[in-house]
Amino acid sequence: MKGPLFYSKILLFGEYGIIKDSKGLSIPYNFFKGALKVSENPSQEAIQSNKNLKNFAEYLEEIQDKGIVKFDLKKIHSDIQSGMYFDSSIPQGYGVGSSGALVAAIYDKYAANKITVLENLTRDKLLKLKEIFGLMESFFHGSSSGLDPLNSYLSLPILIHSKDNIEPAGIPSQSVESKKGAVFLLDSGIVGETAPMVSIFMESMKQEGFRNMLKNQFVKYTDACVDDFLKGDVKSLFLNIKELSHVVLDNFKPMIPKQFHNLWKKGIETNDYYLKLCGSGGGGYILGFTQDFDKAQASLKDYKLEVVYAF
Repeated sequence: MKGPLFYSKILLFGEYGIIKDSKGLSIPYNFFKGALKVSENPSQEAIQSNKNLKNFAEYLEEIQDKGIVKFDLKKIHSDIQSGMYFDSSIPQGYGVGSSGALVAAIYDKYAANKITVLENLTRDKLLKLKEIFGLMESFFHGSSSGLDPLNSYLSLPILIHSKDNIEPAGIPSQSVESKKGAVFLLDSGIVGETAPMVSIFMESMKQEGFRNMLKNQFVKYTDACVDDFLKGDVKSLFLNIKELSHVVLDNFKPMIPKQFHNLWKKGIETNDYYLKLCGSGGGGYILGFTQDFDKAQASLKDYKLEVVYAF
């Protein structure tokens, strides 16, 4: 048995902001992927994954009572009994949606009356999927917007206008000729955990100053970046990303690993690159934007960079 592939995702804009109704833009990232499998000689990882699936299946039984989604639980349990596991190259704790791909794979294989990618995806169907995926993915994070699995399941860029308004988005095609500017991933070499980062954020939200900063600066620049990116207005995009990078450095320090504070600042000061959080932060990947990838690479020569989109 080998199931279909589900890909990782990158939230280009909107981390934390979408909790407070900023815009967001999420794109599939096909470099990493995962699939449900059964193997004759399972590795240690496969055995561990099988164990995790057992716990996840028990959780799915509990949430089925809410009447939002139904699964073929008998089939899940028998497949897990046969040694099914999730074979994935998506690094965990890196902000690229490892649990999202697993949730999408399980829904795809075992959900009854599932909404498929082939039908006309109305806004109501998208919101329904997002609700189901949020409920399923909460098993991993304590609370989930459902966007990661949605992205993985549809394998389409998704534009988030607000909590209740999402749509598949067309993004400008990548430039093949110039390939000067780029969005890239910088590997921090540290595994991040979503739940503690989100709880730091929720704690900060109790302060009025933080709430004001979020609304008047963070959300403002995030929304502007999404609009610029979709319009292909690179000049304006980089002005807004610089501001956004600054706001994050000043107000989201706990989410940026300490050893990257100076590197973050250096980007803003030299304009060689601008960094922002990829997912909840605390480790994993850091997202970078540059108008000159060669320059950014020279400036960040001690780090592994991976281009995800070229301007």
